[in-house]
Amino acid sequence: MLFSARHQLHVSGLFRASALCLLLYLMPTVARADGETLVLGQISDDPKSHYQRLKPLLDYVVPRMADVGIRHGRILMAKNDRQMASYLHSGRVDWVSETAASGILLRQRAGAVPLLRTDRSGASTYRTMFFVRRDSPIKSLTDLRGGSIAFQNPASTSAYYVPAYELLSRGLQLEIQISPMDRPNDDAVGYVFARTERNIATWVVKGLVDAGVMSDLDWNDPARMPPNYRAELRILHVSAEFPRALELVSAKMKPAVRERLKQVLLDAEHDPAATKALEAFFGTTGFEPIDARMRHELDYIDNAVTQVRKDVE
Repeated sequence: MLFSARHQLHVSGLFRASALCLLLYLMPTVARADGETLVLGQISDDPKSHYQRLKPLLDYVVPRMADVGIRHGRILMAKNDRQMASYLHSGRVDWVSETAASGILLRQRAGAVPLLRTDRSGASTYRTMFFVRRDSPIKSLTDLRGGSIAFQNPASTSAYYVPAYELLSRGLQLEIQISPMDRPNDDAVGYVFARTERNIATWVVKGLVDAGVMSDLDWNDPARMPPNYRAELRILHVSAEFPRALELVSAKMKPAVRERLKQVLLDAEHDPAATKALEAFFGTTGFEPIDARMRHELDYIDNAVTQVRKDVE
């Protein structure tokens, strides 16, 4: 009888936990059913921090969209771009803010529509910097054949997709390495993920890898590239410009809602009531319409994402 009682309590607990999980899973779908809730999504490995960044802007936007039927706002996090693509495709997420490569992945996988380019911390575009030790014999990207390079992480636009594409477009093959001490085949470029910009710089300075990459913004940031390290390094190559970040919307979003969201975000830069919300939102200084030049920049990232997915991943 004691076993039976414990067993029943265990089953009851499992049932309640399962029911709670199901409720949490269904909540975003329920919230979308009435067409009155704007769901802002984010790919995140730190949901608490990202929630604090997103919530002020969502709270600013929602009251200004009442004329198109929006009454409520909700935030929905995804673990990766595949999960977010599923949310966008199903209509569970309406709007997402992402870096350029992640945004293009969402466009490729879920038909997400780029709405605006986002300025973050005063920058609307950035570039990838390839660098080597100042005394390195490497003079061009093709000289990296048989050598090694440090990327940041597989989700980075400036420190993975763009530099990998720059190498592939020159006919170089990429070969993942177990560690920075590993060496590739003579006809390939070995790559490793260093996780942080400072690690990338350190590995190049210490000679653990032949080259490293980071954005020009990080290159000029002493917290990410210590000045004493930079003095020992030489810039090898600089990529074309590409957007700092993008605002994208679901293809299922009603045109009237999409246009109203676009206008509210464009107007926010000039509204004192939006100042704190924009600052919380990744240090955003404003949003810009996507013009012909920006579309060209997005085509560059689209080519990068497509080529890397095809030849590396």
